[in-house]
Amino acid sequence: MSSMLTHAIRNLPASSAWAARVFARSLSCSSQLQAAAVQPKSKKTLAKSGVKNIVVVEGVRIPFLQSGTSYVDLMPHDLARAALQGLLNRTSVPRDVVDYIVYGTVIQEVKTSNVAREAALGAGFSDKTPAHTVTMACISSNQAMTTGVGMIAAGQCDVVVAGGVEFMSDIPIRHSRKMRKTLLTLNRAKTLGQKLSLVSKIRPDYFAPELPGVTEFSTNETMGHSADRLAAAFAVSRLEQDEYALRSHTLAKKAQDEGLLLDVVPFKVPGKDTVTKDNGIRPSSMEQMGKLKPAFVKPYGTVTAANSSFLTDGASAILLMSEEKALAMGYKPKAYLRDFTYVSQDPKDQLLLGPTYATPKVLEKAGLTLADIDVFEFHEAFAGQILANLKAMDSDWFAQNYMGRKSKVGAPPLEKFNNWGGSLSLGHPFAATGCRLVITAAHRLKKEGGQYALVAACAAGGQGHAMIVELYPQ
Repeated sequence: MSSMLTHAIRNLPASSAWAARVFARSLSCSSQLQAAAVQPKSKKTLAKSGVKNIVVVEGVRIPFLQSGTSYVDLMPHDLARAALQGLLNRTSVPRDVVDYIVYGTVIQEVKTSNVAREAALGAGFSDKTPAHTVTMACISSNQAMTTGVGMIAAGQCDVVVAGGVEFMSDIPIRHSRKMRKTLLTLNRAKTLGQKLSLVSKIRPDYFAPELPGVTEFSTNETMGHSADRLAAAFAVSRLEQDEYALRSHTLAKKAQDEGLLLDVVPFKVPGKDTVTKDNGIRPSSMEQMGKLKPAFVKPYGTVTAANSSFLTDGASAILLMSEEKALAMGYKPKAYLRDFTYVSQDPKDQLLLGPTYATPKVLEKAGLTLADIDVFEFHEAFAGQILANLKAMDSDWFAQNYMGRKSKVGAPPLEKFNNWGGSLSLGHPFAATGCRLVITAAHRLKKEGGQYALVAACAAGGQGHAMIVELYPQ
């Protein structure tokens, strides 16, 4: 399929001038949009008869940090606990009102496999409050949120806390399979002779550890390699990717400096200073970015460290309620969570195309068109990935040959797209990103005067998610 894509899609617009134009336009438009709040457009609500309205009361995250920095001596549940405590402090919601807690994570710490439960207990929630952990790669907190939505919609709960946590500073490193098998057998040995016999069979190569990697199990390919091939298939140049990455960092720095990243809560790291902001936002220059060598496909690849999201530590949490419960408790919700969808496709050649497949499905479910969306928040795993998705969405050929559609859905306009930065600049703690996308969408709707936001993300395994967020009446 990759060669077919490459041949057919090379005819799509793919010049670096395109990236330069949208980069300049998005900076200009986002600046105008953020200068002052605009009155929301008059559009009908997406409320459905007989279906509960489910609202976002608040969402927070501790600062997203590059792995190996200030959080390095902690554990995943420490980060999740901090996010939960930040949510409690900001909302003053009584702990005993929360019916259920759901957290997402990708790289599990074996000592706290149900990190939701450990973090909840650490944050002071009652031991009577159930909590469970989900995993769906980069859309794990998306799954946590929609699990909460389902529980509230089904009438099982009124108040759910969802979130996600990732800790890349200390990931599990296993013994080799041979060593694990020997040790487990040794544990069952009953006599000294049996134990000595097993120990004598250990060889030096048994001690070689199994180092983890961000690799697809089914294809044994890293996501970086997949992103490189995807960029090549859709004729996304190195220049375009660097320009988009620079756009992300520039917009994130602007949002950070202007105090727009309202979801960030300070975290007093034990034994260290209080962390107050993300530390991966680093606007560079095209010249400096151009000096970096390909990170995955060498020597001719286009994906580099500068146009990829970095390994990140972080956690997020979001408070979901039925609208009735929120109003009864005196809260003014930020947004409604409306229609959502999950998609899956080929994990080899279409690993990172989740937003392309999910976007038209969620729009159709909600009865909306691309033109109805005021704010777009898409996960940026790699600049090449996000640009390939935009080109795929704007391709009739791809829609007809791979999506079973008569025509394209169209590409989101860049002046509405990730205006406060994205995963390339803010960081991407795998399982925590989904909550960031949703609460950022809600904040942008209020700031920019829109009514509907579309949140979308890709995930390992060739999966993806999209959701419609509707601004709560102001």
